[in-house]
Amino acid sequence: MSLPADETRILFSPDSADLTDSAKAALDKLASSLNENDGLRIQLQAFAGGTDESAPEARRLSLKRALNVRAHLVDRDVRNTRMDVRALGIKSGNGPADRVDAVIVQR
Repeated sequence: MSLPADETRILFSPDSADLTDSAKAALDKLASSLNENDGLRIQLQAFAGGTDESAPEARRLSLKRALNVRAHLVDRDVRNTRMDVRALGIKSGNGPADRVDAVIVQR
């Protein structure tokens, strides 16, 4: 399944919030796009695998993932006021469970 042009998907290993080298490269490209257009902002939609019983842990892991993505973008000069974080835990919808989707939205 291909993603819309305004979305970047960052995949994680199960039970990990560490950014891979390929994730960092994708985020660097996203940061460049954001830095070129101050009218854009992003929503970080974070997910983690789990069951109903482990939902609180999955939500915490998804938050940690989103915060790591945000920190990487901040390190690349993207203001954190241009980012909204949504830790959705096990509510992964149509996609892999262990991910953060960075969706570009207009201001």
